[in-house]
Amino acid sequence: MATTALGTALRHWRDRVSPQAVGLPPGGRRRAAGLRREELSQLAGVSADYITRLEQGRAAHPSPHIVEALARALRLTPDERALLFDLAGLADRGPGRVPGHIPPSVHRMLDRLTGTPVAVFDAAWTQLLANPLYVALMGEWEGQDLNAVWRGFLNPHHRVRHTPESRRSLQESLVADLRRTAGRYPDDTHLHSLIAELRRRSGFFDELWVSGPPGTHQAGRKIIDHPGVGALTLDCDVLSVAGSDLRLMVYTADPGTEDADRLALLAMGAPALAN
Repeated sequence: MATTALGTALRHWRDRVSPQAVGLPPGGRRRAAGLRREELSQLAGVSADYITRLEQGRAAHPSPHIVEALARALRLTPDERALLFDLAGLADRGPGRVPGHIPPSVHRMLDRLTGTPVAVFDAAWTQLLANPLYVALMGEWEGQDLNAVWRGFLNPHHRVRHTPESRRSLQESLVADLRRTAGRYPDDTHLHSLIAELRRRSGFFDELWVSGPPGTHQAGRKIIDHPGVGALTLDCDVLSVAGSDLRLMVYTADPGTEDADRLALLAMGAPALAN
């Protein structure tokens, strides 16, 4: 039994979300139509034991990162998300910080694009949500590697094939984009810590940060070397979500091609939804 307002709210919101609504199988007989704690744990990347303790009032001070992950997984509205932060005793992210809320409309879009790899990134290029096919195509990231800029400079182990020229062009555009984001969100300490760490660990990032050319992350055609189905040549488009400063990265294949066949084959074995 929940013993705090935070626990009561979490239980209510969990009971409200069906597994089918978030792309999970019903999972046999259920005492309630909503998500099990284990399912919420899978979606939010938070341990089921910690969710239990939050609901039962045995843990009352979750971090902002955990609250944000739970709000996304539970598909809260902006008002509900603000209430969750308030119940957790946290100040919601203000206008000077990179927004991380994913509107319900974007969740619904990903639910319908099951045959298309799609991921949602915030304005700092941190992956917030990916549909199963995107995870199957690109692999599953965690920690700092969820940030595409971090990966682009500090992690060479990814599936997109690059020439030296294409890699430099991507790095230049990512740094220019991140520089604009830093200007829009001057109070985001996490963002500025990320930038400081990148400048410390990568001389090329530091050089581009100081004097790199302007630019934006552009759409393009990419070759992904997948360990299971082989190389896929796909179009990569970056779409903006009006009013939220989110980016959708979408991969598509030319119809009737071997690449489309390989993507369809990959979709048949795509794992469960990953945040």
